[in-house]
Amino acid sequence: MNEITSIKQRFGIIGQSPLIDRAIDVARQVAPTDLTVLITGESGTGKEVFPKIIHQFSARKHGPFIAVNCGAIPEGTIDSELFGHEKGSFTGATDARKGYFEVVNGGTIFLDEVAELPLSTQVRLLRVLESGEFLRVGSSKVIKTDVRVVAATNVKLGEAIANGKFREDLFYRLNTVPIHIPPLRERKDDIVLLFRKFAADFAEKYRMPALILTEEAQNMLRQNYWSGNVRQLKNVTEQISIIEQEREVTPNTLAKYISDSNPTMLPVLKRHFENSDEHANERELLYKVLFDMKKDMAEMKKLIAEIISATGIDPTMPGRTIPAGESIPYQPEFYKPQYSTPPQDFQHPREAVNEIPIDYSEEIEESLSLEKKEKEIIAKALEKHHGRRKNAATELGISERTLYRKIKEYGIE
Repeated sequence: MNEITSIKQRFGIIGQSPLIDRAIDVARQVAPTDLTVLITGESGTGKEVFPKIIHQFSARKHGPFIAVNCGAIPEGTIDSELFGHEKGSFTGATDARKGYFEVVNGGTIFLDEVAELPLSTQVRLLRVLESGEFLRVGSSKVIKTDVRVVAATNVKLGEAIANGKFREDLFYRLNTVPIHIPPLRERKDDIVLLFRKFAADFAEKYRMPALILTEEAQNMLRQNYWSGNVRQLKNVTEQISIIEQEREVTPNTLAKYISDSNPTMLPVLKRHFENSDEHANERELLYKVLFDMKKDMAEMKKLIAEIISATGIDPTMPGRTIPAGESIPYQPEFYKPQYSTPPQDFQHPREAVNEIPIDYSEEIEESLSLEKKEKEIIAKALEKHHGRRKNAATELGISERTLYRKIKEYGIE
């Protein structure tokens, strides 16, 4: 236990929760081996500290250590970043370049947000983990490497595997030793300790008196959900430190900064999409556009029905009047006549297909209007979130990578 305390002091880990102590103990025990480690936990829990603990307590501590955020590298260049490329292997490859797995030979590589890797890159990573071999992009020469891999993710990989977003064999290869970092709401006794630590550090840095929590304020901190975990708590502490003049923090003070942070935990219907593919997110965006257009049409038909009822004049057919006392009920659906038998002059569509002139300009115009509508929605979402693509992608219901591709496709600045 003394060793765990020394690790906390060395790496700046604050807390007395048995859950966090267990995570540190597992990292300490697995460090001397070369086993692959998978660190899971919500965003903001401090997962990035544990790969450093593993590296520093391993035989590779004198070797290189590099942290790679897999979600921040575009899909088209991630293979080159991880495994390197040869000169002329793609446009812009003016010289050969070593990848991270080649540079970190003899050390440790930390793959953060590993669930964001494309499936093609997951295959390459699986080969490195199994045989220690890889190929540069555009090369046929096998390169050997000796690298310890530590991966982390805030995604539930079981669901990602079920949705076809993550390889099951890679999961079992990464999950040799799992380490789970508990969310802050499961470490209630550590919340006040962390608040005091962040407040003291901020006060020392900017030479101001530290904040003091009342007993009621401490209870309010413990009861908060903290969806952003330690990162959110630090942000709240710094906001209060710089904005509030009164150094004693009461529940009324806290309410200004955390009142909107509790999520509404309402039940939702979980949808399962069968045979989903990589274009599922695009379809959802198009469906949203079409539903908006349908809603506009319904409102327009309702407005026309109200005009007819009020004035007796049909604006869609000039010259036609509605007799007094006759009401036109609002019909949300288009009128579809039903025939028990076809009319005498009925001609089968297949027989008349060559006689009907097809106006392709209307189809092109509809397609362009959909693209224009989609471009407007993306631009409004980006403007609403001040250019933050992650927040805009969440509101649109698509992945950040799909949003990035759409921005390039439409030339949105």
